[in-house]
Amino acid sequence: MNSALALSLGILFVLGVPIAVAIGLASVIGIEANGRLPLLLVAQRMFAGIDSFPLMAIPLFILAGNLMSAGGISQRLVDLAKSLVGGIQGGLACTCVLTCMLFASVSGSSVATTFAIGAILIPAMVKHNYPKPLAASIQASSAELGVLIPPSIPLILYGVSTDTSIGKLFVAGLGPGLVVAGSLIALVLVICHMRGIGKDDGMDRAAPGAALWAALPALMVPVVILGGIYSGIFTPTEASAAAVAAALIVGMGLYRELKFRDLPDILTKTVVSTSAIMIIISAAALFSFLITRSGLPNEIAAWFKETFESRIAFLLAVNVLLLIVGMFIETSAAILVLAPILTPIALSYGVDPVHFGLIIVVNLALGMITPPLGVNLFAACTVANLRVEKIIPQLIWFVLTVFAALMVITYVPAITLWPVEWVFGE
Repeated sequence: MNSALALSLGILFVLGVPIAVAIGLASVIGIEANGRLPLLLVAQRMFAGIDSFPLMAIPLFILAGNLMSAGGISQRLVDLAKSLVGGIQGGLACTCVLTCMLFASVSGSSVATTFAIGAILIPAMVKHNYPKPLAASIQASSAELGVLIPPSIPLILYGVSTDTSIGKLFVAGLGPGLVVAGSLIALVLVICHMRGIGKDDGMDRAAPGAALWAALPALMVPVVILGGIYSGIFTPTEASAAAVAAALIVGMGLYRELKFRDLPDILTKTVVSTSAIMIIISAAALFSFLITRSGLPNEIAAWFKETFESRIAFLLAVNVLLLIVGMFIETSAAILVLAPILTPIALSYGVDPVHFGLIIVVNLALGMITPPLGVNLFAACTVANLRVEKIIPQLIWFVLTVFAALMVITYVPAITLWPVEWVFGE
């Protein structure tokens, strides 16, 4: 069955079949090749894969992000970040990184961050004489913070698929998110100074006090979400419902930019996005069940033990594997298929499951800005109206910078685990 699963999945990927369909069809082919499993298993396992309370957070966080984009929250966050760092050379590029980090703390999605912030900042950077490919590269790489800074949909998926505390994963995401954000800010400052870009970035920026006052309701949304999770007032799933309520209150009641007539389109976008993710989750659940039943995880674990004697070598091998996988497979599918296989192996090497979860997510986040299937890359090119090949030369430096940050996160576990120990006392 293993060979049938692997061969059929590879062929379907090469043919360009959509991820969910490819995983589902490969699973059916594997069942038929086995000959001893009933096809009824397909419906049972696909339903069981999405019959999970924590997964309810996904549509609600997607809805919250869409409401915030339409409700004026993203513009206030941009204005605040620009008022704080816009006065320095390259300040507008730094504004992009900081705003993506702030918006990520309420949306949980890198693609939503790309469209919400990129629609504002890519034209602004071009207006300030940033080359359009550079502006799109800054936006694409900054938006990946959407899957690192909590709340994060990929972290929810990892927690569900490996039975790891989602609350701890959310806390653990803060350190890696700050490391990546800091690395990107340092890079854009160096680029702007070397190329003489961004000398007039301070034009048209509001006073910090006024920008902070205008953005205060927007800033309260992540405070409510993360504060409630970390203090134990509500679970991450309940926090997603609180995020929707907060987005409605701020967008409709305070900023008054969100109208009732906007809700049908917002709900439609949310349903489409949620459906795509849930279909992948259900198909991956079936695929993971068959992989586990076949005994492949044990075979892979034994191979790793024979090939890589130390934890350092194992983590390096996993990083290389995930970098390749992230270039070709959608993040959600990659997590749902690989996390249940690799996490037990990582535990056998003494790697903390929370730390390993962040390694996986940071790695796959890097895949979001690398061709051929980098979703952030394509989203940023769509916003900037650019062909993908135009952005690649500028993007190389950002990929290398995030990879360097990944190595630091991988081999300095305190970055990930110290916040967890501080919050949970473990």
